[in-house]
Amino acid sequence: MAVWVAERKSRSPYGRPWLVEALAAFDERQRRRQAVFEYSHNTACIFRLDISRARRLLMLRDGTRVDAGARIARLHFWNEQIPPLPQDGATIAWARRMQRAIALSLHELARYLAQQPDLADVAVICGDVPSATKSQSGQLARIMAYYGFETIADPERLRFGERLHRFGENILISLIVLAHNSGALRPDTLARVRVPIYLSRRALERNFADRMSRRGEHTES
Repeated sequence: MAVWVAERKSRSPYGRPWLVEALAAFDERQRRRQAVFEYSHNTACIFRLDISRARRLLMLRDGTRVDAGARIARLHFWNEQIPPLPQDGATIAWARRMQRAIALSLHELARYLAQQPDLADVAVICGDVPSATKSQSGQLARIMAYYGFETIADPERLRFGERLHRFGENILISLIVLAHNSGALRPDTLARVRVPIYLSRRALERNFADRMSRRGEHTES
């Protein structure tokens, strides 16, 4: 779950510090329950990870096949390390910073997986990225396609329990936005949809295993 927070010019970085603390504690409990962990110590890494099971058969464009029940790596946004959105909205400089952060995070992931022989069977990396509206989901899918991700829509209507779970997540997103930057809270926050993205491990290794050194990119760590 990602919330890109606008910078504030007041002395305190957040307008509601008590809510920030409460949400941080809740988020930490949720991460422990879901076994979400940090795979990199780099301060520019914007993803966390958990190892879960595929809920259905997956066939990616490069021929990667994952059967239902097979292990997959699922990405989670590391909200505290996402570059803060400027007060006036996204800028070219912010977008470039996000691009570098995503590329570095995927490079770190490729390196991490290569160092974990017990994860050799993990063939796919995936994530459910929140999108503000259905109309914006296509744009988000195109952005992630730049990094090799493809979108595979759920073939069936979500069950009631899953829809209820996602509505609860949208409430949490709204609370996070309220806590960090109430001016950015929008009526459609509760109607956010998910963009399911998938990246084969072979594509990750091909595109990011040595990408940072090859391009001479660097960020502070």
